Amino acid sequence: MKHFTVSGRVQGIGFRRWAERQAEKLNLSGWVRNLSDGRVEIMAVGEEANELAFWQACRKGPLFGKVIEMNWVNIPIAAEPPIEKGVFKIVASV
Repeated sequence: MKHFTVSGRVQGIGFRRWAERQAEKLNLSGWVRNLSDGRVEIMAVGEEANELAFWQACRKGPLFGKVIEMNWVNIPIAAEPPIEKGVFKIVASV
């Protein structure tokens, strides 16, 4: 499982929907949400190669986005909100 935080121009430009599509293409489970400080938070789980491909895609982001900084942290399986196997979705912002 990977925990990504992405900062830059990542809110208000469709980043969450874009991330959801990228994750689905790579058969990743997890979620994406906006944070109140302007970052986007992503939790993803799947094959290691697919997680890495997702990370690399997120470094570039969607056409109208501008990623400035990313953090990648391994976290325990008990992360909240829970991850549904085979599902990647947009969840409520915090």
